[in-house]
Formats: sequence, C-alpha cells, structure tokens
Amino acid sequence: MAITNKDTKVVTGKVRFSYCHVFKPQAMEDGQDPKYSVCLLIKKSDKETLRKIQAAVNAAIEAGKSKWGGKIPPNLKKPLRDGDTEKDTDAYPEYAGHYFLNCTSKQKPGIVDQDRNEILDSTEVYSGCYGRVSLNFYAYDAKGNKGVAAGLNNIQKLADGEYLGGRSSASDDFDDDIVDISGDDDFLN
Repeated sequence: MAITNKDTKVVTGKVRFSYCHVFKPQAMEDGQDPKYSVCLLIKKSDKETLRKIQAAVNAAIEAGKSKWGGKIPPNLKKPLRDGDTEKDTDAYPEYAGHYFLNCTSKQKPGIVDQDRNEILDSTEVYSGCYGRVSLNFYAYDAKGNKGVAAGLNNIQKLADGEYLGGRSSASDDFDDDIVDISGDDDFLN
C-alpha cells in the first residue's frame, strides 16, 4: 500500500505555542534559509493527538525507507520529544508534563481564529497562546542526518495564554493610576 499525504498529515488537538515565528520567517542559525516555525507543547494527557502523530511519523518512516537504502537507520531522529527528560524544566517549566515538537515551513502558514477568520495582526499569535496546528510529517536525509520532521501547514488560534519568555502585554504592565508629570518640579536637579 502506498503512503499518501493523508497518512502523514495531522491536525492536533489544543496545544501551546512556543518559539513562535509564524508571521515572519527566521533563520535558526547563520547561513540557513529563514523559515516560519513554531514549537508545539502537547500535553501528555492528549492521547488522541499523540496517537495521530505517532501514526503519521510511522507512515513517514515507511515512506522514507526508499531514501535510506530500503531500511530504517538505527540512529533515526524523530520529531516528538519528551519535555520532562529533554528540557530543563526548572528553566522551562512550561515543558513539564508535555511532549514537544518543532515544525517549520518555507511558506507562510495560513493563520485563523476560532471562527476561521484570517488573523493578520502579528501580536495575536505568540509564544504562550493556544491553538491547533495542521502538520505534515516527512522523511529526510541531509548532511548525514536521517529522520522524520514536521512541516507546518496552518494554524488556528484558540485562546490567549501567559506569554513565554518573560514578555507581558501592555495592558498588564500599566494600571489605571496615572502619574501626574505636569508639575513644575525639575526632577533632574
């Protein structure tokens, strides 16, 4: 049976976004092509999303055998990683209790809200908010590395969340108290 795009495509359940670069592509390292990307934090309790990802990864592995000389390499890199064991959860507490995977694309993903209206404001989708993502898993063989990667297709924002990376919103930073600076006092003297 031939592996099709349908076999390697996944639409996730509700996930959290981290390292979100979906409005402007960014190069991960100097000299690399800029790509749109987002890291997905998937709760370990989301068994349905995890099951779909595993099935799609397995289909991509089957399809990739032709790239790898007809067999599965022993050091095959897989996209789904364990946040409890592969991240310092003291430094990155949001990864605790989650699996994570990075997905990228050279093309800008479609980005919509809950009602499937296009989101154009780049401040609306950020590291820390929640949504669903359409992914396609594929095999690669590049520079001696063999594995399965996740291609980013589209994003649906579902809910706001606490910013990751220490950023806060302007409305959270400023309260209703207005400081009166109209006085004649010269505060520099």
